[in-house]
Amino acid sequence: MWDFLALALLLLRFSKKCGYIVLAVAIMMGCSVGVLDWTALVWIVATGVILLIRTYVKPYRSWRHLTEAVLVADAVALMLHLVHGFKNLRVLDGVYVSPDSLPFTMYYNFDKALVPFILLGCVSTLFYTKHHKHVSWQWGLLVAAVPGLLMLATLAGGLRVEFHAPVWLLDFTLANIFFVSLAEEALFRGYLQQRLARAVNPAAALVISALSFGVMHYHGGLMMVLFASLAGLIYGIAWMWSGRLWVAVLFHFGLNLTQLLFFTYPALRHLP
Repeated sequence: MWDFLALALLLLRFSKKCGYIVLAVAIMMGCSVGVLDWTALVWIVATGVILLIRTYVKPYRSWRHLTEAVLVADAVALMLHLVHGFKNLRVLDGVYVSPDSLPFTMYYNFDKALVPFILLGCVSTLFYTKHHKHVSWQWGLLVAAVPGLLMLATLAGGLRVEFHAPVWLLDFTLANIFFVSLAEEALFRGYLQQRLARAVNPAAALVISALSFGVMHYHGGLMMVLFASLAGLIYGIAWMWSGRLWVAVLFHFGLNLTQLLFFTYPALRHLP
């Protein structure tokens, strides 16, 4: 089921119809194994009806702003796991990557994975839009900013340099690319930053989306908010320069993977 859900997300960039068909298969499988109960199914069907009305019912075009607001609120609720009925699979439960790391719990998130499907109904250019070309050395600096930010967090006392090769690395890769990074980048870069860039200066849109991304990590404390906001700037620049959502996703996953392999993860455990 999770492979089908990841495949649906992958196909969404190339064929919207194929992506939704594979998603329907994943939803049926999720219902059959108990990952989705009837409340989640009702929520999904209601969201699907709104997407269909927005797409195909011509007289409804005068209400497009209202339907978009409802769909975005829907996506945010799913992102924050506020919708009942989703029994996300707990893959890791309080594992320690190292003695100096905080415990780490990881889920395969069905609710969060639905976010790109919803937002694509609001912004047809979610995955690809116009971009600003930049030369290779500028991209090199942006890539270097990923380990640079992690070293900055280390100097600030939030991380420590370590090397890990956890046996669950493949599970982490699947979960982080498709059920975390893609959903978050779809919301904060593909939707929010893109929408804001049409109304305000692109630099302001970049900063606002990055700060919003940082605030979403408030549960980790002030340092996590600051770190996530700076990371959001990197992802936002990657999206702005490339015009491709998947480039921002790869930067997002690249930072998370680099931290997992070479630093304490998810953060430094301050032992008494």
